[in-house]
Amino acid sequence: MTDSIRLEAGDTAPAFSLSNDRGETVSLADFSGSRVIVYFYPRANTPGCTTEACDFTENFDQFDGAGVKVIGISPDKPEALAKFRADHDLNVELLSDPSKETLTAYGAFGEKKNYGKVVQGVIRSTFLVNVADNGNGTIETAQYNVKATGHVGRILRDWNI
Repeated sequence: MTDSIRLEAGDTAPAFSLSNDRGETVSLADFSGSRVIVYFYPRANTPGCTTEACDFTENFDQFDGAGVKVIGISPDKPEALAKFRADHDLNVELLSDPSKETLTAYGAFGEKKNYGKVVQGVIRSTFLVNVADNGNGTIETAQYNVKATGHVGRILRDWNI
């Protein structure tokens, strides 16, 4: 497998402006002065992605109480994200990246193994980003190839949120 970009603590978080499930444009800079979890997932309404999104929603109050916002990004179109939100009563921000530019910039799209085959796809990844008052983000923590089940619990435990 070829190596794709891999962000680490201290790296500049790639800026983005993407459509959410309501058709509004959301940018990383919109979260100035906040810490933000940016997580990338392959596809709305699939088992692992649903587990992860529901876990973030179930723990929303804990993240919110710690001043941490949560953004999920996938290549799905806004309409698919709206259905995903409605089907599971999600309250995290869902953003659409059909061009995969933001996914690629974060190293969350590229070669991966799927059932023993090397394929191009979304690499389930999660980042804690500190967004300065000027709108520029810095990676605090980066995790690649995470498992959906139990991931949010591990974040709460390991990231002191």
